[in-house]
Amino acid sequence: QVQLVESGGGLVQAGGSLRVSCAASGRTFSHFAMGWFCQGPGSEREFVAAISGNGVITFYADSAKGRFTISRDNAKDTVYLQMNSLKPEDTAVYYCAARWDWTTTYAYTRPSDYNYWGQGTQVTVSP
Repeated sequence: QVQLVESGGGLVQAGGSLRVSCAASGRTFSHFAMGWFCQGPGSEREFVAAISGNGVITFYADSAKGRFTISRDNAKDTVYLQMNSLKPEDTAVYYCAARWDWTTTYAYTRPSDYNYWGQGTQVTVSP
C-alpha cells in the first residue's frame, strides 16, 4: 500500500512555470514506478510523464517533451513534475500514480499500469 498526496497546483499565466509534487507514504518508495497524468474537463486521463524507481528511466508524452521534467527524490519519498512554458491547453487536474516494481528499472505510460492514485491537483493556465 502507498498513499499519494499531490500539491503545488495553481493558476499561472501562459509561458510561466509551475512545479507539482507528490508525496508518498507507505512502502519503500524506491520500489514504486511513478507517473503523472492529467485530465481536462470532459476528457480522459492522459499520460504526461513517468519515471522508474531508480530515477534512471523516464518517458514523456509528446506534448510534454522539452517543456516538462519528471524527477524524484527517494530520500524524501517525493516525485516532482516541473512544468515550463505552460500553455492554456495544459489546464487540467494533474494526478500522480504509483505501481510497485521490485526491479526499480521500469517506467509505465498507461493509466491501467498503475495501482495507486493521488487525489489530484488543479493546474490552470490563463492566456
